[in-house]
Amino acid sequence: MTKKVLVLGAGLVSKPLVRYLLDKTDYLVVMASRTVSKVKKIIDNHPCGIAVELDVSDDAQLEKLVSESDLTVSLLPYTYHVTIAKLCIKHKKHLVTTSYVSDKMRALDKEAKKTRILLLNECGLDPGIDHMSAMRVIHEVEEKGGKVTSFKSSTGALPSHEANNNPFGYKFSWAPRGVLLASKNPSKWLENGKIKEYSGEQLFENYYIQDVSGIGSFENYPNRNSVPYKDIYGLKDAHTVYRGTLRMTGWCETMRKIVALGWLSEEPLKNFNRKTYADVTRNLVDAKPKDDLIKATAKFLGLNTYSTVIKRLEWLGLFSNEKLPSDKDNPLDYLNVLTLKKMSLGENERDMTVMHHEFIAEYPSKKEYITSTLLDYGIIGEDSSVARTVSIPAAIAVKMILESKIKLTGVHIPVLPEIYNPILDELEGIGIKFKEKIKVI
Repeated sequence: MTKKVLVLGAGLVSKPLVRYLLDKTDYLVVMASRTVSKVKKIIDNHPCGIAVELDVSDDAQLEKLVSESDLTVSLLPYTYHVTIAKLCIKHKKHLVTTSYVSDKMRALDKEAKKTRILLLNECGLDPGIDHMSAMRVIHEVEEKGGKVTSFKSSTGALPSHEANNNPFGYKFSWAPRGVLLASKNPSKWLENGKIKEYSGEQLFENYYIQDVSGIGSFENYPNRNSVPYKDIYGLKDAHTVYRGTLRMTGWCETMRKIVALGWLSEEPLKNFNRKTYADVTRNLVDAKPKDDLIKATAKFLGLNTYSTVIKRLEWLGLFSNEKLPSDKDNPLDYLNVLTLKKMSLGENERDMTVMHHEFIAEYPSKKEYITSTLLDYGIIGEDSSVARTVSIPAAIAVKMILESKIKLTGVHIPVLPEIYNPILDELEGIGIKFKEKIKVI
């Protein structure tokens, strides 16, 4: 009997997953989204693809779709995952997501095991390939009788160097709102045996310059809370555990000032009835109508008017008379619209994914510095690197689960060899491959 896979969501990363399942398996793929025209474009009349229009708040339709499938892939925002996971448990169906495991998702582990289903999360790029590639090296060190005493892992989804042609050094190959919201995350990591912890406002104050051999130099700032990965990765001997995000130089200071201005606030501005981006900035810095807005903003931020940050804000349009979108009502959403307009990847441009791990491995007779680096480019006119690296690991996992090559139950992430080895091996076959270097220190 033909297996049926339900794919929820038709966002920017969904196409490679759906095409993989349609082109490399004989599964029936039901793709459901609010915008059915996007779904039809992705399926492209494939005989095993079915396009369904879905309002995810329609509980009855959602449950019907889940119940009629063998496995569900949720590419919806993470806030929907627990609801979908509960339906999967109810109907004894497996689930795959590319999102972080929330506490509420983790709490479903016992029920999932009881019903003998797998809720596999974090099976994308970051989180996903980062776990898999790191664990492969960690386990190899342990198998050779060594121990990892320091671990650093950083990822950047960036424009390729030739497409890096705006003053922010960044282009959105996926939804910008998520990138902007992540700019408010607090950070925490382990460094030389001590916990370092900072508020979201201080996120961009804690960066350093990361040289990645053969690729370039980037700003590296902490990614959320790295401390749990000491246990998740079994790094019992590690005194440093750090996960970071890579950006082109200049990003961190600029974003720190955007945070300071209040442009990432999700709260509507009080007593605000003006119409332009300049009006919003004027409101945020409390400048009078007669004040020079650039000078007032520079003074508010403690900068010179000729600083590169001010020039970037001017280029973006935060001092302009461009009209605000009428269907938005807060600074973050206004900014989201503007960044998507000014900083999207062009049709003839490609993005790149850089993932860089650093390990210090200690053996009885030596110490090694190991690096493992991935450089992947998008394919112009086809799929972005972000789309490929996020969704193809999930697609491979779907195939492995339905072929009973993964027999785990409960809530999992891909840190076990039976999950990560086949996925990494297949990714290597399509050019998504890590290069390792080992230096005795």
